[in-house]
Amino acid sequence: MATRKKATKARSKAASNKASKKVIKLNPKSASKAHAGNGLPRPSSKPWGQAGRALEGVKILDFTHVQSGPTCTQLLAYMGADVIKVERPGIGDITRGQLRDVKGQDSLYFTMLNGSKRSITIDSKHPKGKEILDRLVKTCDVLVENFAPGALDRMGLTFEHIHKLNPRMIVASVKGFGPGPYEDCKVYENVAQCAGGAASTTGFRDGPPLVTGAQIGDSGTGLHLALGIVGALYQRIRTGRGQKVLCAMQDGVLNLARVKLRDQQRLAHGPLAEYSQFGEGVPFGKATPRAGNDSGGGQPGWILKCKGWEADPDAYIYFITQAPVWGAICALIGKPEWKTDPDFATPPARLPRLRQIFDTIEQWTKTKTKFEVMDICNKQDIPIGPILSMKEIAEEPSLRATGTVVEVDHPTRGAYLTVGNPIKLSDSPADVRRSPLLGEHTEEILRKVLGYSEKDVAEIKMSGAITAPDKPAKAEAA
Repeated sequence: MATRKKATKARSKAASNKASKKVIKLNPKSASKAHAGNGLPRPSSKPWGQAGRALEGVKILDFTHVQSGPTCTQLLAYMGADVIKVERPGIGDITRGQLRDVKGQDSLYFTMLNGSKRSITIDSKHPKGKEILDRLVKTCDVLVENFAPGALDRMGLTFEHIHKLNPRMIVASVKGFGPGPYEDCKVYENVAQCAGGAASTTGFRDGPPLVTGAQIGDSGTGLHLALGIVGALYQRIRTGRGQKVLCAMQDGVLNLARVKLRDQQRLAHGPLAEYSQFGEGVPFGKATPRAGNDSGGGQPGWILKCKGWEADPDAYIYFITQAPVWGAICALIGKPEWKTDPDFATPPARLPRLRQIFDTIEQWTKTKTKFEVMDICNKQDIPIGPILSMKEIAEEPSLRATGTVVEVDHPTRGAYLTVGNPIKLSDSPADVRRSPLLGEHTEEILRKVLGYSEKDVAEIKMSGAITAPDKPAKAEAA
């Protein structure tokens, strides 16, 4: 028995050696693509930007609607993923019809969040529709959804069912709250801002809490989810299996508002000296207060009026009194004596006097436009930023040049502006294309992605699984 084992082991070792020699000998192309000894591809010899997009080959099954989910899947599409958006026949994503600016056309709400995707219409309650969905699950890499809690399960797409069909599938979800007392609650943008702590710390201390114009609840959570998906895809290379990815909107907002949680803990050890109310002698309460336009960091800042502010609501600039350039600031605003005055010379001395300092700086900024202030201060390395309106951003040439603002053509509504990929990859240009018409790619996906024959597609169309039900005819007037 021992002799037989040794012989078997020897044959196995010989076969293994032979196989390894064979790979090197008979597959020189494969060997040339790999670094010696580590099996990784050699750096591409193709010119930068021509080696394929970052997520090329990844298929996303997109069950998202409104904003948080579509933000996520659009970013993945920009980076090269094939995003297949599943919509209800005849209806589609509800935002197609919300806030319409062109009668009878898809709204900007929809088009700006669903570019570079393909649309397929499926009736998920139809037996044939369920068959198509199962086939898509088997074919795709990631399923993304932001339905109300439990909706995906009611469609029959439980995690267990999905993983039985495709163990490699990553199921990514946006929900309002994570596990806990509120996990079954519906959440929208402003609810998330409030529940995540942002609203309580936004605004002026003598006013009510405010939500911000930035969509940190919806789009912010979509960004977090996209990162989670990419992480799960990377782990799948090692494990061979998919997993759940969950981003709660409350969690996403809190992550973006983490400096305020920082301040909550600092407050237990004394007043927050960089907040304006400290210098004004206003006592702090038990929670992080609203701080107006205070910077929220270690460098005091405030929004100041510029020339023309009386007529232009955006003639303002954000001005930061950074310590290393304090001398340059004093020279600009005509207060050279503040460089050595013990009440102003050091950051701790300035903290109780921030209101006086910014009022004085504002007397200078009001004599110049915000762009003149920018030009002057940038030459002195003084950190400032103009308050740019959406009109100014839309017309800014540099943002067009970098692909941050993109104009795309639409076959029915005409050209519109959208936000391109905010993540710039040097070897993977963003794939920014228009949004799809409702069901535009249904037959294309059935044939080319799922492999249905022409006969199959014809039968599916006849079945009603991909088309809206006929509306009952109106009775003719007698």
